[in-house]
Amino acid sequence: MTDPGRAFAGLVGSTAPKYRDRMAIRSGFPILSTPDLVALVDFYAAAFDAERTYTFTDADGTAAYVSLSMGGVALGIAREDIPTGSSGRAALWLYVDDVDQTYARALSAGAVDRSAPTDMPWDERVAQIEDPDGLLIHIAEEA
Repeated sequence: MTDPGRAFAGLVGSTAPKYRDRMAIRSGFPILSTPDLVALVDFYAAAFDAERTYTFTDADGTAAYVSLSMGGVALGIAREDIPTGSSGRAALWLYVDDVDQTYARALSAGAVDRSAPTDMPWDERVAQIEDPDGLLIHIAEEA
C-alpha cells in the first residue's frame, strides 16, 4: 500500500510535503455556470436522465442553482451571466470537516483568496479560493 504522505514524492518539481496531518473531504462535485439555467438543466435531463435533487431560488423565486443526479454522479449548475464558451464556467465544490482550517491551509499552500469563510443563507459555511491555475474552488461545511 502506498503511503498517502508520499503520493506525490516522485513527481518532478512536486512540493507536496512527505507527511502532513490528513484533512477529511466528505464529497465533491463540479459546478457549471450558465446564463440559461433552465435550458442547461433540460439538456442534462434529456441527454443523461439527470434528476433534479435540489433547487436554490432567488428572493423572487427564480431558480439560481440546481443540483442534479445522474446515476452516482452529482452535478451543480448555477445561473450566472458568464458567456458560453468563456473560461470561468466551471468550478469545484468540496465539502470538508472544517472550512476555516481548510481555507487557511489552502491559502498557505498558494491558493488565491476569493471569499473568506461566510455563513450562507442556505445554512452552510462557505469559502472561495482559486487554485494556482485559476480554477474556482468552493470549500463548504454541510448544514
